[in-house]
Amino acid sequence: MKWLITISFLLIIPFVYSQEVNKKVVNAIVLDGDTIADITLDEVEVLLLKYPKSKRGKKRLTRYVKNVKKVLPYAKLAGSKLREYEDILKNVESDKQRRKIMKQAEEEIKEEYGQTLKDLTFSQGFILIKLIDRETGNSSYELVQELRGKFSAFFYQTFARLWGYNLKTKYDPEGEDKQLEVIVRLIELGRL
Repeated sequence: MKWLITISFLLIIPFVYSQEVNKKVVNAIVLDGDTIADITLDEVEVLLLKYPKSKRGKKRLTRYVKNVKKVLPYAKLAGSKLREYEDILKNVESDKQRRKIMKQAEEEIKEEYGQTLKDLTFSQGFILIKLIDRETGNSSYELVQELRGKFSAFFYQTFARLWGYNLKTKYDPEGEDKQLEVIVRLIELGRL
């Protein structure tokens, strides 16, 4: 009987695993007699959102994040609409037809989003100007100048300056707009 149990035990051992063996072949480099694994790691983006210590600062940051969340879809929409209209305007030959298309596009946008954009607060408008530059690569002034002409751009810039805005403001993700860039990236990643 002992022999039967021993033989059964020896026959079962090769089929019994206590742990799964997870074999992975890795490239290696031999350097000065040492073997070093050559592994490519996924890129990791470190986003540091500066949280203030005071209650007032935390409240201000919360409001800022809320404002960015509110205007970011409009900035993305502006970028996609601009690309769409640039594709349409590539095929247009005459300036008259170009102006007609731009006037029609402006009317469509005013009809659909005009009231919503009018209801934005001052800080939301300022953030929107920055984010439009981020999405399109051009300041709001440059976009108006390109699409509506120099006189319209001058008029809108003058009017904006009366309200405290500057359409020529450029987006600087490494400088003064670093916090805004971090917030936008966190929103895009779904972490805010």
